[in-house]
Amino acid sequence: MNDSSADQPGATNIRRFLPAGSATFDDFLKIDMRVGRITAVDQFPAARKPAYRLTIDFGVGGIRRSSAQLPPTYPDPNSLVGRLIVAVVNFPPRNIAGLESEVLVLGALPSDGSIPLLGVDSGASPGDSIG
Repeated sequence: MNDSSADQPGATNIRRFLPAGSATFDDFLKIDMRVGRITAVDQFPAARKPAYRLTIDFGVGGIRRSSAQLPPTYPDPNSLVGRLIVAVVNFPPRNIAGLESEVLVLGALPSDGSIPLLGVDSGASPGDSIG
């Protein structure tokens, strides 16, 4: 079935499932997703929407920065420090309110507007690839 629950009463801002065949395995292989460890979180008052500046360690991939609209979901920035996350590391950098955001940190997008981060179980290390 190609539809999500977007057609259900009360559901808002839910993205529909894309049709089977709209992406190929080769398309997937172009996306470099890696495990990273958040090492620092700072308030980002210059951003249009409430956001944090994240510093993320990707092991042999180095330290990278990102902006993420996480304060409504994670009001205590310290709760993010040390957490293993999943990020796309090969998109071109984007300038977000003067910050060069180098990676896209991945999270779910439920209809309530929160952004719960995708997590990684123990056994994974910064820099590990996702596939």
